[in-house]
Amino acid sequence: MTPITEVAGRRLALSNLDKVLYPATGTTKGEVLHYYAATVAGALLTHLRDRPVSFLRYPDGPDGQRFFTKNPPPGTPSWVRTAPVPHHEDRKARQVVVEDLASLMWAANLVVEFHTPQWRAGAPGIADRMVFDLDPGAPATVVECCAVALWLRGRLAADGLCAYGKTSGSKGLHLLVPLEPAPSERVSAYAKELAVRAEQDLPGLVVHRMKRALRPGKVFVDFSQNAAAKTTATPYTLRARPEPTVSAPVTWAEIERCRTPGELVFALGAMGARLERYGDLLGPLADPDRAGRLPAGR
Repeated sequence: MTPITEVAGRRLALSNLDKVLYPATGTTKGEVLHYYAATVAGALLTHLRDRPVSFLRYPDGPDGQRFFTKNPPPGTPSWVRTAPVPHHEDRKARQVVVEDLASLMWAANLVVEFHTPQWRAGAPGIADRMVFDLDPGAPATVVECCAVALWLRGRLAADGLCAYGKTSGSKGLHLLVPLEPAPSERVSAYAKELAVRAEQDLPGLVVHRMKRALRPGKVFVDFSQNAAAKTTATPYTLRARPEPTVSAPVTWAEIERCRTPGELVFALGAMGARLERYGDLLGPLADPDRAGRLPAGR
């Protein structure tokens, strides 16, 4: 029988708690749910709040079937908030908005990665943050991504913008920039401009085009996730990788001194101590006073 648990006044059926989701580490579904409920709920909800969520579901673990969904899953409780989202193919589409502990635990029970856009549900296509996804092409690693991140931080600072870093939870690094709300098209154009300039200044290290033949040994600076229709892995989400790695916020000191890829790999067991030590390193993304303005004319 599936146990019924009360979470923040909502009754939830949390299933298969002993199921091993990550065979490499023996991590069970119960441990995954505990991670979300007891370790990162406060910080994660800050970055999920008022943003429509897309789910990458992997109910049988990273080696099983994986599928991406934007629509509310069948059986979504009536108390889980949904919001209208403009889709080209369906003008009446709705997506889940995870805004409290109960809805977080309902979603986590589905075994998902959380992915969110750079805009909020009340203002589709008006971005309040910018993202750069730094994706290394082997034999490049996150070490090379760190060098590119430092270049981008300096260029953004010259335009009055502050950048904050997190691991992708996979191979690369994400940079996030809080913005005064601006149309996604403008944000995308500015991000592309910086990606092109990075390739010009660091030609042996950076590529701004997605074509795979160009990417071996270089870092692809993916600016496309600023498009209104795109999403990025939400801070603190677990990833469907062989081990339960986290898209984890990191300090600039960690980025500056990174010399081996393993230095910027964080699994769910590390996050409690990191939050206790640093707090939410990405908290400024949710602070309107930290938002920067895109340079004029961009």
